Amino acid sequence: MTPAIRRHLQAVVPETSFGPLRLLPALPWLILAAAMRVIAFGGGPASLPAEIVAAVAVLHAFLVTAQRCIEASGGQISLGELGLSDQLRLSLAILWRIALLLVATALAVSFTPYASLGPHMMMGLDGMAFDQFTHPGRFWSAAIAVLVLLMVVGAEHNQGRVAFFPAVAEFARRGLWLGTAVLVLGVVSIILSLGQEIVRSAIWTFWQTSQASQFVKNLVYFVFIFSFAMLRLWITLKIVTLGLKMSYLHGGSRD
Repeated sequence: MTPAIRRHLQAVVPETSFGPLRLLPALPWLILAAAMRVIAFGGGPASLPAEIVAAVAVLHAFLVTAQRCIEASGGQISLGELGLSDQLRLSLAILWRIALLLVATALAVSFTPYASLGPHMMMGLDGMAFDQFTHPGRFWSAAIAVLVLLMVVGAEHNQGRVAFFPAVAEFARRGLWLGTAVLVLGVVSIILSLGQEIVRSAIWTFWQTSQASQFVKNLVYFVFIFSFAMLRLWITLKIVTLGLKMSYLHGGSRD
């Protein structure tokens, strides 16, 4: 993290804009990710390309929201100054590194007594915006979110160059606060998934019993999916950004 970012993160700047509006730039990317997930779940030759596009879309939504969260914390970052092509280039640079980590972790888990969790480790990026299927997967997605944020901050300091291992080292150095952020986010994600399941059941009942038109039913489901996706992404970044900020405020830096 650059000294400028550090100074701004340590400053307390009042937030004057309406918070939920900060989520809107991520919405198109979440819509794209959701559409690609549906195609991927359908199987067939389009499954793998759809999964890749969905991962890029979720990661790009993360980057867009990260800028707003850092600014809301009183910090500054140059993501907003990048053009779309540069932002996508940054997303892809992060994606292939994280993808290798996900594959390696899934393979490692497959040789343990918990082999059934292996496929869920591949959902680490997806779980930053959409619900995971297991509790370990939710904590794993929280850790991935911290690592992605550190890679973004590292790219800011390193003239746009993404580096994986320095981000891992930074994670370890700030393990107290960032580890706490992972634990808190994992617990919050579990609670959020319970609430999401209650709402999902209510919507299913609505679909089966309501006399509303199909358009209204589809609209209700649309609002449900993307409301929770944006909420989950915003909560994820608020918690991990706070963890990073606290690591600087309380002696997490050695440079």
